[in-house]
Amino acid sequence: MSGETDPLVLFMPSGRRGRFARGTSLIAAARSLGVHVESVCGGRGICGRCQVEIVEGAFAKHQIVSAADHLSPVSATEIRYAEKRVLKPGRRLSCATSIEGDLVVDLPSDMAVNTAVVRKAVDTRVFPRDPAIRLLLVEVPEPDMHAPLGDLDRVFAALESDWGLARPTVEHSILPLLQKALREGPWQVTCAIAHDHEEDRPHLMAIYPGLKNEAYGIAVDIGSTTIALSLSSLLSGATIAATGAPNPQIRFGEDLMSRVSYVMMNPGGRAEMTRAVRETVQAMIETVATEANVSTGDIMDCVFVGNPVMHHLFLGIDPTELGQAPFALALSGALALPAADLDLSLHPVARAYLLPCIAGHVGADAAAATLSEGPHRQDEMMLLVDVGTNAEIVLGNRHRLLAASSPTGPAFEGAEISCGQRAAPGAIERVRIDPVTLEPRFKVIGIDIWSDDPGFAEAAAALGVTGICGSGIVEVVAELFLTGIVTEDGVIDGSLAARSPRIVQSGRTFAYVLHETPQRTLTILQTDIRAIQLAKAALYAGIKLLIDRFSQPGGPAVQIDRIALAGAFGSFIEPRYAMVLGLVPDCDLERCQAVGNAAGAGARMALLNRAYRREIEATVSRIEKIETALEPAFQDHFVAAMAFPNKRDAFPSLALVQALPNRDASGMLLPGQGASASGTPDRGRRGGRAGRST
Repeated sequence: MSGETDPLVLFMPSGRRGRFARGTSLIAAARSLGVHVESVCGGRGICGRCQVEIVEGAFAKHQIVSAADHLSPVSATEIRYAEKRVLKPGRRLSCATSIEGDLVVDLPSDMAVNTAVVRKAVDTRVFPRDPAIRLLLVEVPEPDMHAPLGDLDRVFAALESDWGLARPTVEHSILPLLQKALREGPWQVTCAIAHDHEEDRPHLMAIYPGLKNEAYGIAVDIGSTTIALSLSSLLSGATIAATGAPNPQIRFGEDLMSRVSYVMMNPGGRAEMTRAVRETVQAMIETVATEANVSTGDIMDCVFVGNPVMHHLFLGIDPTELGQAPFALALSGALALPAADLDLSLHPVARAYLLPCIAGHVGADAAAATLSEGPHRQDEMMLLVDVGTNAEIVLGNRHRLLAASSPTGPAFEGAEISCGQRAAPGAIERVRIDPVTLEPRFKVIGIDIWSDDPGFAEAAAALGVTGICGSGIVEVVAELFLTGIVTEDGVIDGSLAARSPRIVQSGRTFAYVLHETPQRTLTILQTDIRAIQLAKAALYAGIKLLIDRFSQPGGPAVQIDRIALAGAFGSFIEPRYAMVLGLVPDCDLERCQAVGNAAGAGARMALLNRAYRREIEATVSRIEKIETALEPAFQDHFVAAMAFPNKRDAFPSLALVQALPNRDASGMLLPGQGASASGTPDRGRRGGRAGRST
């Protein structure tokens, strides 16, 4: 049995952790936590599929120092494998090494089988096209001894004559190539013109002989958990390829403040994280270019968005100031710079543009989501929420906009949940619990049928049911509440153990067994419910602060007309469950919708039309920022929001479609019903399996 003095081992990117006795095999520790490490040779050190890397440094959040020498010395098995095959420097075979101290272990992406599913699908909307980089074909008069005008000046004259383009500045590197390009044309050349701001002079960045009709751009959303990248044609505006990848910085810390702490406590930590994310972005660029049969040398423009910590680390800026009040940004405005300055290998003079950040904890990703969903273009009161490890919130309309962030932590991503994991094949993503029998049924990523459908057992045996991801966590907790297994104040009601063997004693509290196999039991613990309560209460309290600020003093609270749930996690939450838990305030469910990767869509808008860049720059300049950490009312809202769905607030719109325990038909808390109420109330809910939402 492991104790508090045993080494703590964290596996990334899943975030699973546990304490193990010294001498425990690293692969055994991984498997005991449900971390899939492939080993087709049965642990004999032959296949090499169980390779891992040790992340070295001090991790303040976990109060440990991870070091390579906290593993047993390199074994004869590893030496033999390295002689016959390739074992990259710094990698170990987890089957042939044992734990001797605290460790942060990274599973390299090229070794991972059940890799995280990046669920930031590319937005396919069509936007007006006016990119900052254009290709202009001109026909240039041949040289004339009677009019001795230089070749470049005749190109300038043709640009003005054919395109109304005033004399541009010139990239020096094209001057040696100019005359050859004109003569190979012959006398027709395509000019690549960069012109972002109208008040600036256009810039001649490249010149090609004859007709050149290939120019591309990338839009990148650098999230704390995942990175999403799309490749678009600057000529047609079409998105021709997209990809996603886990953010490699996860190995340094699951949440933003952990990464800031890593920088503070480890010399060179900032450079490590900057290098890791840039290398991943470059690899993603090469992936989409290969998929689309495009040369990376034809990628001329890039747009990047991310939260402030991701934004700063990508730029190579120390994010330490963002980890403490007053949460000062090194820069908040939009930024344009050469892509080469970001270590990206694209067109030699490719440009990069980063959207402005709104505040210290509300970044360019929130600005991009605002640009995409457009609360500033409408009269309706819109709430835009990007749910992640740090939720970013925007509330308002064309007349006024407010923004804030709430530290929800990584619970919604699967971390801090006993059987939680990131979205990957084998993860439970949908849950329903029968209100009479209290039996669950669920869906798993990678299997198209429900757990009570014929054929599921065979499919699950092949794939494995490995844990529960964010959307599944939200649904199982909501279902536990709706069936009365969990009370309004988040307590698992142990008295129901007499009704169902699913409810079991777990120390001083009770737990709910969601799924059980000979290999592993997936159980929802009381601590898991608390983690979700803390996360959702922080988000709701942040939203309430914005509503308070928007409302007239002493008057009724402003009514929200529409809620948009953005981001990878927000896109997979069923709005009804989000409201049942109290993640978001009451609203007509028909107008509470997942909007996908709104940040990525906003980045693509800024890539394809320079007017959108000016629009969001102007919009961000008038957004009012609310710092939740400094608001006295935050704690009061937080305490009320710990209850499901909320101790004080009514949910009349939700009550029209979903009866709530201890609430009347208007969604108000019934008189005399407190947070300690338990049992299984008559909620008029769908009975048995008939009429269940799937």
